[in-house]
Amino acid sequence: MKLGCCYYPEHWPEDQWADDARRMADIGLSLVRIGEFAWSRIEPEPGRLQWDWLDRAIATLDRAGLKVILGTPTATPPKWLVDQMPDMVAIDEQGRPRGFGSRRHYCFSHEGYRKECQRIVTAMAKRYGDHPAIALWQTDNEYGCHDTILSFSSAATTRFREWLERKYIDVDALNTAWGNVFWSMEYRRFDEIDPPHLTVTEANPAHWLDYRRFASDEVISFNRAQTAILREHCANRDITHNFMGFFTEFDHHAVGRDLDVSTWDSYPLGFLEQFWFGEEDKRDYVRQGHPDIAAFHHDLYRGCSNGRWGVMEQQPGPVNWARFNPAPLPGMVALWTLEAMAHGAEFTSYFRWRQAPFAQEQMHAGLLRPDGSNAEGADEARIAADVIDAIGPQTTAPASAALVFSYEAAWVCSIQPQGQSFRYLELVYEWYCALRKLGLDIDIVSPEAALEAYSVVLIPTLPIVPEGFGDKLAQLECPVLIGPRSGSKTASFSIPDGLAPGALRDLVPVTVQRVESLRGGITEHGDGFGIERWFEQMDSDLPPEYALKDGRGVVFKNGHVRYCGAWPDTALLQDLIERMAGEASVRTSRLPKGLRLRRSATHLFAFNYSAGPVTLDYTGETIAPASFAIAALGA
Repeated sequence: MKLGCCYYPEHWPEDQWADDARRMADIGLSLVRIGEFAWSRIEPEPGRLQWDWLDRAIATLDRAGLKVILGTPTATPPKWLVDQMPDMVAIDEQGRPRGFGSRRHYCFSHEGYRKECQRIVTAMAKRYGDHPAIALWQTDNEYGCHDTILSFSSAATTRFREWLERKYIDVDALNTAWGNVFWSMEYRRFDEIDPPHLTVTEANPAHWLDYRRFASDEVISFNRAQTAILREHCANRDITHNFMGFFTEFDHHAVGRDLDVSTWDSYPLGFLEQFWFGEEDKRDYVRQGHPDIAAFHHDLYRGCSNGRWGVMEQQPGPVNWARFNPAPLPGMVALWTLEAMAHGAEFTSYFRWRQAPFAQEQMHAGLLRPDGSNAEGADEARIAADVIDAIGPQTTAPASAALVFSYEAAWVCSIQPQGQSFRYLELVYEWYCALRKLGLDIDIVSPEAALEAYSVVLIPTLPIVPEGFGDKLAQLECPVLIGPRSGSKTASFSIPDGLAPGALRDLVPVTVQRVESLRGGITEHGDGFGIERWFEQMDSDLPPEYALKDGRGVVFKNGHVRYCGAWPDTALLQDLIERMAGEASVRTSRLPKGLRLRRSATHLFAFNYSAGPVTLDYTGETIAPASFAIAALGA
């Protein structure tokens, strides 16, 4: 695995560049990402392209033996372009324009902006397509950051109507699919249809689902336009985009099909603070991040582009954007780096090289402080580089468990949650954590992925079951666990004939007769387990495998397939997974709190996220807090 950093030569005096490059190489870095926010310096006025400074920056890095990841600058259109096309900005759900003065202020649907993006990307690709220092291209930056996937502009409205007409052909077919007879919502023509916002109460959920699908397709086509240009002019160069953490606003699997390498931006402490984690986790892991945050995304994005992935931005110290921004414990930056390697990363790049003394991110740590002195992250990058050199190249071992992840499922659950605590990402994450706590290696895969190679398959929820998916599960021989709400909606967001689980009833013959959502603090108990948040009252001729104390079934098993009609607590999840693993002859081990494992083809990696030392039963080795152990398999 290579190491790198994100660098902005336009932020620093040119006479400093060569020393920066030398120091990067000295601490073991070999990749440098530049350019993704530099449009105003590349083209300070319309049509006046200034390449000289970028030529010299690339040459300086090249002379130091560093390879360049070059970003297209389309995440930050300059002021003159916004002034030329003021309607290119996105419009938020409340009808307000997203103004100039930060970043990501464009609308994916604006035809004029799309043409300008193609123009600047073509110019960059022609100039640097054959440059020997360019190792990788990055399209744009963090699609959707700052809630910018959904735009409600006139440009989006026009393209949405065209999208609907291509899909439904006849407006009567749309009215039927959406159930628009309800509340007299029927349309006569496609050009009568607006985005589903600013309605008096909630808009039609089918309308919302199609708008989410449309918005995702806009990201896909926007990215594809750039990758097509880069492939034409930059032969034999890989292309990536840097995805974000806990973000489901577009289909990353679909975008990943146009990339060679999927990457993501890893900020474990910021994510712990900003997302749903409870006070106990935020206290116990305040300076480490939850043990599964980074690994979850490593495994998710490895599944987005045929197993090739990396970390484009790795947190090296305190960030600036969370509610609270603690510093990592000593050793955590090295731990995060090596954990990425254990999951198969091709590279890990730290954000950023030097902390900026100005503008919005001046409180975001870098490998260097603003005065150029080494920050703690620089020393830990060197430690990681030394370990990487010592153990040599790594490839991931085949995972025993598959966890099926669907972006469409996330949209369905957010559009009509039925209970405010039914959060798709949290459900999937809890199932992932349960697997990891038992020492299992996991692939997170799309519903389209092949599943035959896995020993256990888990599907936390899949409200809309893709055509043929049930048949694919039926042909498996391994244990399968399907979670609540699966098969509960048709592709047009209605309740299926015969009720849930719809097309999955052939696998597990149950019928969901009624559902209820439960507020926090309410748990229904079975023998040694509980269910929370969501419960489905099911009718079946099968005896329940797990039931509540009053006899109501929670889990039903038919052959190799189980259906769980509730949000399971940790005890139930662990028991289910251990039972399935036993059926598949897969070894599990309940790991100490905060300890996680990952196997490569040749090594066993252990990572201690806890506040105290832990002993690993596999090796007998004691691992210090915020530290790691690496053992050769078979030793």
